[in-house]
Amino acid sequence: MIIHISVIAGYFLLVMLLSFYTRKLASGSSNEYLVAGKNLGVIVCSIVVAAEWLGGMSTIGVSEKAYTSGTLQPVLYNISTAAGMIIIGFTLAYYYRKNNVHTVSEMLEKLFGKEAKKVSAISFLLAYITLAYVQLQTCASVIAPLFGISWNVAVIASSVVITIYTFWGGMHAIALTGILHITVMILGTGIALFTGITEIGGFAELGRQLAETGAPSDFYNPFSINLSDAFSLLLGGVLGGMAAQASIQPIFAAKNAATAKRAAILSAFIVAPFGIMTAFLGLIARTDYFMDSSAIENAKLVLPMLLSNENFISPVLGGIALAGLLAAILSTVGPVNFAVVTIATKDIYKGFINPDCDDRKLVKVARRLVILVGLLSIPMAIFFRGGILEAAYVSYAIRAIGAIVILFGIYKSGWINEKTVKAAFIYGTISVFLMIAVNSLEIIKIDKTYGAVTVALLIILINKLKPERK
Repeated sequence: MIIHISVIAGYFLLVMLLSFYTRKLASGSSNEYLVAGKNLGVIVCSIVVAAEWLGGMSTIGVSEKAYTSGTLQPVLYNISTAAGMIIIGFTLAYYYRKNNVHTVSEMLEKLFGKEAKKVSAISFLLAYITLAYVQLQTCASVIAPLFGISWNVAVIASSVVITIYTFWGGMHAIALTGILHITVMILGTGIALFTGITEIGGFAELGRQLAETGAPSDFYNPFSINLSDAFSLLLGGVLGGMAAQASIQPIFAAKNAATAKRAAILSAFIVAPFGIMTAFLGLIARTDYFMDSSAIENAKLVLPMLLSNENFISPVLGGIALAGLLAAILSTVGPVNFAVVTIATKDIYKGFINPDCDDRKLVKVARRLVILVGLLSIPMAIFFRGGILEAAYVSYAIRAIGAIVILFGIYKSGWINEKTVKAAFIYGTISVFLMIAVNSLEIIKIDKTYGAVTVALLIILINKLKPERK
């Protein structure tokens, strides 16, 4: 365990040093701090986009769901996200960067007006605050068992580290550390998967042992259980990505529109394979081949417990794999928290509270908000303890509304106006939380993503069919 901790501590130190190095780059304008001066090239931009997606949901969330379901259904999260980024590359990426915006709500303002920006900013803020505390939980899920500390202490420690490196360097820090995170996470996870499959005797033997645990016989088929949940993952991933501030922000930071398009498409080929690896690790943990699964009280801890188990992998390689796991989480928590900061700074503070503030003031406000978001996410991560993917899809459902109205605004502008956008966001967002309340009663199950998308489309359709006043 000392070796594991030493490798992790060394990695944390390296991340902090890299982010400290970037603080001079981000010490100038809000443009430098929020979108790295809009100067990211194709490779860096695609890596930062992919790094945001390959976080706690792709690691802790996917392995948790694979472990509990006994299937590869959770790989649909990564596959749908990758598909969404390809679609963005061929559709929205060019328009996002061409319009020189910092946030998705600013894009909505250009398409529909200020009222659309105001309502969407509040909805997106709710979406990303939810995602921020979920991602913090995933980090704590690794830190707590590894360092032998309580969940609450792990949440606080994780928040402190994330807040410091985001505060120092802004988008520059996120870009530079993202390159490191992607390298370490793919190396570490790849080593762990190769070790697991080799030791267990191949994929056929894995299937045989999974059958003994009660897993479905066609566990390789991601649609083998609950088609509704499977299609919800696909729909949320494809649409949610189109209005995802955290993953779109690097596209805003691309040096030109052509770069933004190519980076979005390239990021998909990094995102898709990673979730497959972590899902297989969750299935390996389910077999009891390396550890007693009956001792696992919290499925969120499956992956970190497997990677720290010396029966599974040597301490040095396990330390690298755990560093890769943390790299994945850190690569997402920073951009997610920074998305909240950017929305609050540009859309709400600059947009409505203090429109005349100068650039220096804007940077100060952004830095203070980095600290505030870190503090607010701590109690939420401690007290809200549902499933990772289930909670995160609150954010996806709300962002799906944004994707729909943006697509209509660009390609079918005659169908939609500012009033329609406001109604879609207000009633679509309400429907998300209404679906959660209805589902909690266990009388009927209505997926929140389906609810949000259906309400948004119905509002647009009603607006189109409504006769014009003369």
